[in-house]
Amino acid sequence: MAVIKALIYLLVYPGILFLFVYSTFCEWFDRKLYARLQNRIGPAYTGRSGILQPVADFLKLMFKEDIVPENADRTIFSSLPVIGLAIVLTAGLYLPLWNINVSVPSFNSFQGDIIVVLYLLSLPTLVLFLAGWHSTNFFSTLGGVRVLTMLFGYEVPLFLAVLSPAIVADSWRLAEIADFYQKFPFLLLFQIIGFFVAVVALQAKLERTPFDIPHAETEIVGGTFTEYSGKKLAFFRLMTDVEMVVGSGLIATVFLAGFSGGVFLGLLKFILKTLFVIAILSLIKAACSRIRIDQMVIFSWKYLAPLAVLQLLISIIVKGVIQ
Repeated sequence: MAVIKALIYLLVYPGILFLFVYSTFCEWFDRKLYARLQNRIGPAYTGRSGILQPVADFLKLMFKEDIVPENADRTIFSSLPVIGLAIVLTAGLYLPLWNINVSVPSFNSFQGDIIVVLYLLSLPTLVLFLAGWHSTNFFSTLGGVRVLTMLFGYEVPLFLAVLSPAIVADSWRLAEIADFYQKFPFLLLFQIIGFFVAVVALQAKLERTPFDIPHAETEIVGGTFTEYSGKKLAFFRLMTDVEMVVGSGLIATVFLAGFSGGVFLGLLKFILKTLFVIAILSLIKAACSRIRIDQMVIFSWKYLAPLAVLQLLISIIVKGVIQ
């Protein structure tokens, strides 16, 4: 029975199948909301209200010609999209979605799992850099360098912001952090600064406007993805969608008190809370225009990092008061 439960967890919910279905739905939600914010219709023809458009785009790419640049390392070039997708799918397994017992650690819920998730969400950036570097294309290489440069801007504020709720909860385990804020929800009011820092940093991690600098079509064609096509490009797009879901789920876990209530109520809470975070990401995307790479790094260290440090100090003070 334990083996069957583990297989369901890995392959169905919240495993590969669920993350694929829900991430494509979130892409549709993001595109639809973004379009409405710009007074457009958005996806409309494939499925009801265009809900199947992301799936159709994925399948179309899967049947497109798959080209590898002549001078590229074929093995590395071809394996990076699969590695990137595997990393974000693995990160999704650590979100406390399915009857996590707070008092009993498990293979996907243990002290320090919040660090594991943050680490795994950092690796796709390295994957994108290597993808650009091994494409042997000037635009791809420049896009890869921009990906790595942005990492030095948003990663520290993201870590500080996400770890601040863990300090107050006195735990490095996601399930325990969520359980703590379910018992003391008023303490979430002291995490508002960290919440918005984490959302903006996630926007940068996902390379969404105004931080879509690494693949700016008007500047460097397609950046990191210039030489990618067919199945490989489909996997990269799916990786980004899953990363958006996992990043939103992480923020919802530590800043919005998680997803308690069993499988079905927990699933409902997960959907509502992650869509709330994605709606904010869409609003930022619609309200802003692209900035330069130097402006992004300056913004991160001039505003995001000090705000994240301020949130950390507030969390330390609150922790001292409630002890």
